Amino acid sequence: MLNLYVVILFNLKRAACIPIPQKEVPIFMKSKELSNTINALFAADKGLLAMDESLATCNKRFEEAGIPQTIEYRRAYREMIVTTPGLGKCISGAILFDETIYQSTKEGVLFIDVLKKAGIVPGIKVDEGTTDLAGFPGEKITMGLDGLKERLAKYYELGARFAKWRAVINISTVLPSRGCIEANMHALARYAALCQEAGIVPIVEPEVLMDGPHDLKRCFDVTAKVQRTLFEQLYLQNVNIKYVILKPNMILPGLSNPKPASIDKVAEATVNCLLQSVPAIVPGVAFLSGGQSAELATAHLNAMHVKFKGKLPWALTFSFARAIQQPALEIWKGKDENVAAAQKMLYHRASLDNAARRGEYKPEMEKVF
Repeated sequence: MLNLYVVILFNLKRAACIPIPQKEVPIFMKSKELSNTINALFAADKGLLAMDESLATCNKRFEEAGIPQTIEYRRAYREMIVTTPGLGKCISGAILFDETIYQSTKEGVLFIDVLKKAGIVPGIKVDEGTTDLAGFPGEKITMGLDGLKERLAKYYELGARFAKWRAVINISTVLPSRGCIEANMHALARYAALCQEAGIVPIVEPEVLMDGPHDLKRCFDVTAKVQRTLFEQLYLQNVNIKYVILKPNMILPGLSNPKPASIDKVAEATVNCLLQSVPAIVPGVAFLSGGQSAELATAHLNAMHVKFKGKLPWALTFSFARAIQQPALEIWKGKDENVAAAQKMLYHRASLDNAARRGEYKPEMEKVF
């Protein structure tokens, strides 16, 4: 008997809720393992730590902080993160980069084993970044599908149990185009199908970028269109969305928009967008922080739980990178004598995000550290 669920399909003229049969779980899918991974990732009030910055991104942040851009300093930085005392109390999963998954502590313990011992599920970023989308000036397509099946098998053997693929969507007066949205969402769906076949939970990340002067409504409309197209493509590619995690942007005005939105308005718009676009069968949503400050990202997540607690079909958590790591990086500065203080800050930020997931965050908690 086929279970029915609603996928919202979108075209340029109108949106419609159309009942579509959920297909049986393919016989190749390791459904029990996928379910166990999802349950672990959404346990209690924990969230995900995205420590999967590319070499270029990590080196850029090091340069800004006055840290040498070498493989050893990147290794030491990741060691500072994964060995943070008590990290497993706040973080349920950590997304690694290809370089990081092979790295070890100074004592020779693989980072992936350090994470497992702390009760943190190891994950891996598998996309290979973006390139210009041919025929669509100003728009990008994410690379990495070639050879992905083999790479996923290798990462599974290493111990990774979930993965991440990021698509980026630009906003302007004329962007994004339908062609760009559909190309990127199709790639996300193909990636997700390959992950499930490998026994790895796919995190699908359709990020509508904050760059630009657009207002809150424009971000809402574009994000809703992107998310609806994503779930249509996931269905068409035989992806079972019971075993998919959505990592979306929050609904925010563009960074150069002169009129900021209130915390409550952002929270309300973000959840309403999800309600219009994301099927209830999806197990969880883990927000990216994008260009937000650490404090704002936490406050927005908290407001969602205060306003909508107990009223949503999916779990809402965080999958922050800069919003957790940046304050610690600024303390560490590449110096061994700063490791303990940096780790204390990292744990502090993660614990504030835990409080936000419970709807218990207060701005005065920022001053405790």
